[in-house]
Amino acid sequence: MKLPFLAIVLLLLGSEAYGKESPPKVQVYSRNPGRLGEANTLICHVSGFHPPDITITLLKNGQEIPGATQTDLAFEAGWQFHLTKYVPFHPQRGEDYTCKVRHMKDTKVFTWEPDM
Repeated sequence: MKLPFLAIVLLLLGSEAYGKESPPKVQVYSRNPGRLGEANTLICHVSGFHPPDITITLLKNGQEIPGATQTDLAFEAGWQFHLTKYVPFHPQRGEDYTCKVRHMKDTKVFTWEPDM
């Protein structure tokens, strides 16, 4: 469900009174089976969080991967939100792919595991 910017702002301002703080649930996966040497898409899906103060960063060997795309902020029942960020990638042996999620003041890093 896409909302116009003004509707999102009003929703976020009003949601503070209704939602309680909830940490995000994070899933890091690839669009296709994770095989080294093959083009793929790295995906980080973050859901069930409130408030919507969140930043998602996709990393290769600790450095941000350029060209990532993020979906629009969407909400679920109970004033919880979800977002997905994704980027094309070509995994190679010895490389580390992660999703860094900052929610409020808490930051955690989640690792992509190839299907080997």
